[in-house]
Amino acid sequence: MKLFYFMLGPISAHYRRKRMRKFCSVFHLDHHPAILDLGGQPTIWDTVVEPLDIVILNLPGRAETLHPTHHNIKYVEGDACDVVGIEKKEFDIVFSNSVIEHVGNSDFRARFASEVRRLGKSYWVQTPARYFPIEPHNGMPFWWFWPQALRAATIKRWKRTLPAWTEMVEGTDIVSREEMHRLFPEAEIYVERVWGIPKSYTAFSVT
Repeated sequence: MKLFYFMLGPISAHYRRKRMRKFCSVFHLDHHPAILDLGGQPTIWDTVVEPLDIVILNLPGRAETLHPTHHNIKYVEGDACDVVGIEKKEFDIVFSNSVIEHVGNSDFRARFASEVRRLGKSYWVQTPARYFPIEPHNGMPFWWFWPQALRAATIKRWKRTLPAWTEMVEGTDIVSREEMHRLFPEAEIYVERVWGIPKSYTAFSVT
């Protein structure tokens, strides 16, 4: 797995930079919006030149709070599916990158989407696509098209040597473009493509 992430790192970084350029082109960051990043990490903001005011909400102990940054980042602990202490439309932008697929089943995804829409005047929510040949969390080709029994057997084998990592893989689901439409009905869906193949879907709404 270490080799996979070592090889994937530069590729992932390239597409994160490209994705963040798209984000910057959609929103007017020169107006210094208040941004809430649900379930994120400070590293995603490294390539955004404009200094921003960002609150990163993550589960206890998950955020890389010592990461150096030119942004003004505040870290808070909480559940992105049930955010407390933040008022309705308190933030100009709610941002989320590759989080909704980790929050749980469809009921939890609906709760997550409801919190995104409640907390932000605008939002940007990204998730990987099923059809990209390499699954970004575990590196397996066409993972979501494997028979369920084969996926279960592979996960069982992984658990013997990589239990914590396997827990992350087990807790990852895929969110279709159609589900993103249902969860964010007023949003535009941006399809990120590589060689014409969908790599991710982003639901965004600008007010």
